[in-house]
Amino acid sequence: MKPLRARPDWGVWSDLAAVATLTIGTAWVSARFEWMETLYTWTRAREQFQLDELIPVLLVLAAGLVWFAARRYRQARRAADARRAAQAELARALAAQRRLAQQVVRLQEDERKSLARELHDETGQYLNAIKLDAVTVRDAGGDVPDAVRERARAIVRGVDHVQASVSSLIRQLRPVGLDELGLAAAVEHCVNGWRARLAATRFEVSIDPGIDALDEACSLAIYRLVQEAMTNCARHAHASCVDIRLACAPSPDASPGEVSLEIRDNGVGSAPAPPQGAPTGGLGLAGMRERIAALGGCLQVQSEPGGFRLSARIPRGREVAQVP
Repeated sequence: MKPLRARPDWGVWSDLAAVATLTIGTAWVSARFEWMETLYTWTRAREQFQLDELIPVLLVLAAGLVWFAARRYRQARRAADARRAAQAELARALAAQRRLAQQVVRLQEDERKSLARELHDETGQYLNAIKLDAVTVRDAGGDVPDAVRERARAIVRGVDHVQASVSSLIRQLRPVGLDELGLAAAVEHCVNGWRARLAATRFEVSIDPGIDALDEACSLAIYRLVQEAMTNCARHAHASCVDIRLACAPSPDASPGEVSLEIRDNGVGSAPAPPQGAPTGGLGLAGMRERIAALGGCLQVQSEPGGFRLSARIPRGREVAQVP
C-alpha cells in the first residue's frame, strides 16, 4: 500500500501570494508617484508637528504588533493543545466507563442466567415432586378421608400457582429460548406473550434469518430493548398496531456491518427517555441507551401524539475489552 501524502494547504499559499502582490504593487506605486518625496515636501512646511518622525514610530508600532500577535498565537496554540489533551483524556475515561458498564451488564446477565437455572433445576423439580405426591393422595382409592383429598387438591392448586410464578420469574430473568433457539425465536416468544395480553393490538414482526449469528451481549441488548419497548407501548401508547423490524445491515468495507432494530406504533406516544446524564427514577429507555452505547451503538427515541418510534443500531462483532 502506498503511503498517503499530505494534501497541500492552498489557503496558506493564496494568502502569501496576496501579501506578495500587495507589497510589489505598493513598491511600484511608490516609485511611480514618488510618495516619499511628496511626503517630505509636505512635512517640511509643518515641522512644528514633527510629522517626519511618524515613519519610525509606525515601524516600531508594526514590530510591536507582530510581536504581540506571535505571543498570542503561541498562547492560543498552547491552549488548543491543552484542550485536545483534555478531550483525549475525556474520551479515554468515557471508553473506560462504557467498558465498565458493559462488564456490569454482563455480570448481571450471568447472575440472572445462573439464578434462572437454579430455579428451573432445583425449585422446579421439588415443586413437581410435591405435586406428584399430592396428586397420588388425591387420586388414591381406598379409605382416604374426604378432608385429606381436599387438602391434596389444595396442595395441587398451590403448587400450580407457585409453578406459574416461578416460570414467570424465569422468563423475566432469562429470555426463553435465547440460548437454545436463538434471538429470533426469543423475540417471537416475547411478542407472542404481548399478543395474548393485548388482543386488540396487531403485532407485525420482521426478522432477518441471519440475526441468530450475533454474539450473546448484542442479542441480550436487543431482546431487552424489545422487552422495554413493548412494556412502554402497553403502558402509554394504547396503539392498535405495532411494527417490529430487526435486520442485519451489511457494510461496504470488510467490517461485519451492523444490526438495526426499529419499533413503531400508531398510539398516543409514550414518555421518552431523558437525555444521557440526566437524573431519572429508574432504568427504562435511559438505561437501554447506556447499554446500547456500551456496545458502540446508538439509540434514538421519538414520541409524539402520532405514535412512538424507536430506532437502534449496533455494530456487529464489537468485542468489549475488560477493565483492568
